[in-house]
Amino acid sequence: MNPAIIELKGVSKRFSKSLDFAGRMAKKLGAPVREETVHAVDGVDLTVRKGEVVGLVGESGCGKSTLGRMVAGIMPASNGEILWHGRPVETLRGAEARRAKLQTQMIFQDPYASLNPRMRVADIVGEAPQVHGLVGRGQFESYVDEQLRRAGLDPSLKRRYPHQFSGGQRQRIGIARALAVQPEFIVCDEAVAALDVSIQAQILNLFMDLRRELDLTYLFISHDLGVVEHLSDRVVIMYLGRVVEEAPAEEIFARANHPYTQALLSEVPRIEARKKTFAGVKGEIPSPLNPPPGCHFHPRCPHAFERCRIERPALREVAPGHKSACHLNDKS
Repeated sequence: MNPAIIELKGVSKRFSKSLDFAGRMAKKLGAPVREETVHAVDGVDLTVRKGEVVGLVGESGCGKSTLGRMVAGIMPASNGEILWHGRPVETLRGAEARRAKLQTQMIFQDPYASLNPRMRVADIVGEAPQVHGLVGRGQFESYVDEQLRRAGLDPSLKRRYPHQFSGGQRQRIGIARALAVQPEFIVCDEAVAALDVSIQAQILNLFMDLRRELDLTYLFISHDLGVVEHLSDRVVIMYLGRVVEEAPAEEIFARANHPYTQALLSEVPRIEARKKTFAGVKGEIPSPLNPPPGCHFHPRCPHAFERCRIERPALREVAPGHKSACHLNDKS
């Protein structure tokens, strides 16, 4: 088994909005106002091992992008521990901390918003490796050309600005920027969601080629189960800030255990089920401002019983390499 690159242990993230002056005065006068806290990620355990592609799946608002940003070091965790090659990230100092940050890069969902519109492509791609001493001034041009070619772009376009490119080309620029600092682990946050279907296929194939060529490890965040099935070695399902199921990709798609995962998979279009009437997961995802007690999925689960409304189910192994957080596993 390959060593772990990233480990998350009980990681949570909460965003709190403090009361302004008017709110504090209203509270003193007895008004029922309080600080609002968004429970974005709630006690997540996750391990990503070297060389694998882990697909992170869930509905919009489940906290998967927030989790990706914590893994990439863009934002700190509120609780829990994040380990980089077995060492807590907060204990890293100096050169070790810089190396860990460089070795973990992120590719964002929106190729229009993730690039500085005032910078030319050559500077977008080449700035970080030059600042961090990965390339000298004399090698700058050739180094940028190499990264652009690797991402599938013509180096002759490097003097252009982002607005002069299509969405697919901009996402390739984002990929070249991430590769330019020679990372070993990349977080892809809905990296193909904003692209046309034909362009999505090209970018996904590029990710797989880069994985083989550069021995990369991916955390691939998506709500598209078809993409995740094609790309991932292992799949993690999130619901309202919690991991509810985790297993190898073929196991998830063949023998999903959690009712939420089963509901998601029932909506995936299949040629053999082209006459099937699709029905979405019933109900709306609860607000992370006030998540339900017990199992977060119980208000929408057709199998919920009293224990689900009271007790949080533990994520435990139900088959070799297959974990699920559901009280129904205790009844069988």
